[in-house]
Amino acid sequence: MDNQKQDRSILIRKYFEEKKFVESNIQSFNHFIEKGLQEVIEENKEAEPTIIPHNIEKFKIRFGRITVGKPEITEADGSKRPIYPVEARLRKISYHAPIFLEVSTYINDVQRENFVAEIGKMPIMLKSKFCHLSKINKEELIKHGEDSSDPGGYFIINGTERVIVNIEDLAANNFMVDRSSDGSCSGRFFAARGSYKIPHTFERKKDGLYYLTFTRVKQMPLVVVLKALGLVKDEEIMKAVSLDETYEELLLNLYEFVDLKTQDDAIDFIAKRVGVGQAKEIRVERTKEILDKYLLPNIGLETQDRLVKGRNIAKMLKKYIDVQRGVREPDDKDHYMNKRVRMSGDLLLDLFRVNFKVLVGDILYNFQRIIKRGKLPSIRVIIRDKLLTSRLYSSMATGEWVGGRQGVSQRMSRTNFLDMISHLQRVASPLSNSQENFEARALHCTHLGRLCPIETPEGTNIGLRKNLAMLCSLSQRVEDADVIDKLKGVGLKEAL
Repeated sequence: MDNQKQDRSILIRKYFEEKKFVESNIQSFNHFIEKGLQEVIEENKEAEPTIIPHNIEKFKIRFGRITVGKPEITEADGSKRPIYPVEARLRKISYHAPIFLEVSTYINDVQRENFVAEIGKMPIMLKSKFCHLSKINKEELIKHGEDSSDPGGYFIINGTERVIVNIEDLAANNFMVDRSSDGSCSGRFFAARGSYKIPHTFERKKDGLYYLTFTRVKQMPLVVVLKALGLVKDEEIMKAVSLDETYEELLLNLYEFVDLKTQDDAIDFIAKRVGVGQAKEIRVERTKEILDKYLLPNIGLETQDRLVKGRNIAKMLKKYIDVQRGVREPDDKDHYMNKRVRMSGDLLLDLFRVNFKVLVGDILYNFQRIIKRGKLPSIRVIIRDKLLTSRLYSSMATGEWVGGRQGVSQRMSRTNFLDMISHLQRVASPLSNSQENFEARALHCTHLGRLCPIETPEGTNIGLRKNLAMLCSLSQRVEDADVIDKLKGVGLKEAL
């Protein structure tokens, strides 16, 4: 018996030699700094002012590589030196590092200037790769005034320790079909790509037709959308939905829109319904743009992606009809397979994306203001690094996040060590605590091993505020392309 106990203690000791309680959160922050920041720059890599000097045909500002330094402090005399967390706490200042961005300007496609500018300060998570404490041993930690058992995973903003609380959300790019109490079904799909997160809704009305709603396109007959994407023939649509059996439910839909013989006819039908009231050519172009940009943007934003989008919508329709027939079970929203936990890196990426766009807008505004005075300014002079810093810090200090979410960043509870660990492991649900949401509050069998079945507050927040299980670790986001490449490697073939 003693041997067995000893064996178990070895396992637990080995586990904690390699992993920490908040390791997933630290990895999430590292991923955000190393890859996420550059993704945002790639999304906004060019900016073109609308007002430019008369003697210039074209003026462009391009953004290149973005890097983050190590935490430092600028003293009153202008000198810079590294700073450790304990000093930030005692002096009531923030533990942050400078963000450097490569900026270049082009006049008529000829480079005018190229420089690296500091565009702001980034709060640094303790014990992450970019923190001074990440590489030092126990003795050095004590020498620098730190608790050697402190797990890190939080930020220091104006001397206050703040935690970014994990948020659980429904998984994006995952088609789910619900059945309501009256027997009717509804399908939902959140298409996410970069700053886009567009809800798509499938429904069947009493007239027997299937409808798709996304952005400004409200309740558009699904067959019309498929024809607009290039699946023009009825036979193509039937084969895209299923090769094995005939879905009679579709026949009425196909018969209803048999007059739409070409792709352009279908696009014009959508244009008229959306209310684009211009000449036919402009109307069709605008609708094509809506289909490319806002319909399933996760698949692609180019014209050549339309057929793939059509096939995906057909497969979603197959699932919807199968649930309606009772062949397939409806999806369970509370199953943890259909959820994703958004950690600090993910949430900071949202914050940085919005505020970087504000910074680019500010650069363009200042540039155009000086152009109106008849001068051609250097971009280096008009970048306001305080703008990005103050906006990031405002959200971190108040907890008000983009998208109107409150309480994302919270003051860390330090009542005792276990209370601190509990706060760092918290998972909040976006559902309102004033509504009943019985099913969301209940313990689901998929929580076991992932979320603690006991630790949740009593009262209005019960079941909506949860905590990760002690030995729970979260895998970081995997790129879709990597998964598809691996599947192709084991024999997956693309449909012709």
